[in-house]
Amino acid sequence: MSVQEHEQLWGGETTKAVANFPVSGERIPVSVVHWLGRIKAAAARVNAELGLLDEDLAERIAAAADQVASGEHDDQFPIDVFQTGSGTSSNMNANEVIATLAGDGVHANDHVNMGQSSNDVFPSAVHLAALDQATNELLPALDRLEQAFAQKASEFHDIVKAGRTHLMDAVPVTLGQEFSGYAAQIRLGAKRVRNALPQVAQIPLGGTATGTGLNTHKEFAGRVRARLIETTGLDIREPEDPFEAQGNRDALVELSGALKVLAVSLTKIANDLALMGSGPRAGIGELYLPELQKGSSIMPGKVNPVIPEVVLQVSAQVIGNDTAITIGGLEGNFELNVRVPLIARNLLQSIGLLARTTTIFAEKCVEGIRANEEGARRSAESTLAAATALNPVIGYDKGAEIVKEAASSGRMLKEVALEMGVDEETYDKAMDLRAMARGNT
Repeated sequence: MSVQEHEQLWGGETTKAVANFPVSGERIPVSVVHWLGRIKAAAARVNAELGLLDEDLAERIAAAADQVASGEHDDQFPIDVFQTGSGTSSNMNANEVIATLAGDGVHANDHVNMGQSSNDVFPSAVHLAALDQATNELLPALDRLEQAFAQKASEFHDIVKAGRTHLMDAVPVTLGQEFSGYAAQIRLGAKRVRNALPQVAQIPLGGTATGTGLNTHKEFAGRVRARLIETTGLDIREPEDPFEAQGNRDALVELSGALKVLAVSLTKIANDLALMGSGPRAGIGELYLPELQKGSSIMPGKVNPVIPEVVLQVSAQVIGNDTAITIGGLEGNFELNVRVPLIARNLLQSIGLLARTTTIFAEKCVEGIRANEEGARRSAESTLAAATALNPVIGYDKGAEIVKEAASSGRMLKEVALEMGVDEETYDKAMDLRAMARGNT
């Protein structure tokens, strides 16, 4: 049926929840709303197949739920995300909207909610929203970012620069080696996310109120899962144990943990790029980051590392979200976790933020990075730690004397080494910077 956008489709239970929870002004994630619609559409069709629901009634419910799933009625879900911890209010909201859309004779609880409970449907919708977004948005974005770093690793493979440990000069490395490490961090981060998804894919649907499956047909959950798999292509699974699936949200905590690790990796990478791009004259100056916009309202010509700064802020938010998700995961008592809306809000925000930010990182920063070859060469030639390559010839203590004298006097390392008895041929052979970066002795 066609409904005017301003028309109220929800009923009394939704109205009560709106009045009871005027907390943040932030609604539950729309992806959860859409998955509630998908589940209820599949449930209605399955209940008709099982002979539990009149076919005409079921098809009207399913058609209405399909509209919810497609996002046509997002404005009809007004309840604050900080609500009853099981998500009962939002499940009832969905039942009421779908019943109104389905028309005469459709009851929100008896028909739309048949074979279901908020306790199994709402967390199932959250799991599937997370599975969907991680699979179809986050992982492709991470793959693109990894490829961007890998391409730069190849491009920069022969550019030698000073290594740094403890923010102090260390033996030479290549820019390519550093970027290869960044690519691997993103690749491993994506692997951690993928490893968490089989657990997220296990949904408690069919457990109804406490995991026992009271008031649902024994084939209901399996048939609904099969329909959802067919229409979405997602790897949706039955739970290893219905009481595990109903009583906790450990899989969502696990996925959030993988996102936190990814945020930690992105923080390290973004900080490195900002530092290597610092300058252009008074900083490290080994990279040129893309110039996107003015960096100051008062200092002409100033350019800032704006994309790395966005990455750093998003990473901090994801790490903070993980703390809230962890606390939410702790709050399972007996047969139900009752912090599901909190977990959903933070987890889905983290997935969305990371998917969008890593795409921007690749597109607006990494793919446009250029090496400052002169700056890299200067840093490689300046690092006194290069004297490490002399250790096999003259020993650590002698090398330390050379470095100390060069540092205090400001003289070149070679000049001091020759003065202290190292012959020139030995010095030149040992101090091949590219060979050092390869780890050759």
